[in-house]
This record gives sequence, structure tokens and C-alpha cells, in this order.
Amino acid sequence: MKIDSYRFGEMIIEGKRYTADVIVFPERVQAHWWRAEGHALAPGDLDTVVKAKPEVLVVGTGNPGYMRVLPETETYLRQQGIRLIAEPTAQAWQTYNRLASGTTKVVAAFHLTC
Repeated sequence: MKIDSYRFGEMIIEGKRYTADVIVFPERVQAHWWRAEGHALAPGDLDTVVKAKPEVLVVGTGNPGYMRVLPETETYLRQQGIRLIAEPTAQAWQTYNRLASGTTKVVAAFHLTC
């Protein structure tokens, strides 16, 4: 999957427009992704990601980066053998595209607003 563009509240993936948070897998998009606590990323929010067994998870923490990745989430991902890259979404979508164009199995979870 290739992300075409991002701006506050909107992401275009393979020509399709999304206006709610998403998880991007190599072969599909999980639309309307939501977390148990809106601005905190907990281990339980990533069940579908862990099942996909990526090498890398790119997390877009929102336009200004207000969504926090909880320390226990970082630990959980490390225990699963998943490398975490967390950046404001404006940078994270480009990081995802760069990694996805190579041989690394990458999944991305994007908060599209704050």
C-alpha cells in the first residue's frame, strides 16, 4: 500500500480518501481505527498489528504529535520483536512509504488529527 498524501484530518491511500484514523497493512487498510483512550496508544489497541507480525510499526501520533505511545506499549512491541517508530503523522506517512518500498515488512497506525 502506498500513501499518496496527508493533511490534517485526511489521508489518501492508493487513491482512496480516509478521514478517520487508520492502520495500513501491506495488503489492506483498517479504516476507523480507534484506541481505548483517544490520545494514548496502549498494547490492546494493536491486536491486529501484532497478529500481522511486522518487523516495524510506524505510528503517526497526530499532526502536532499529541497522541502518546505509552511506555508499556513500547515494551510490549519490543517483546513481540517489533521495532517502533513514532513520529508526528506529517513525517510518519513519509517514513512508512520509504520503508514499505523496500523489503521490510512494515505496518503503520495513523492518528489523523491532533
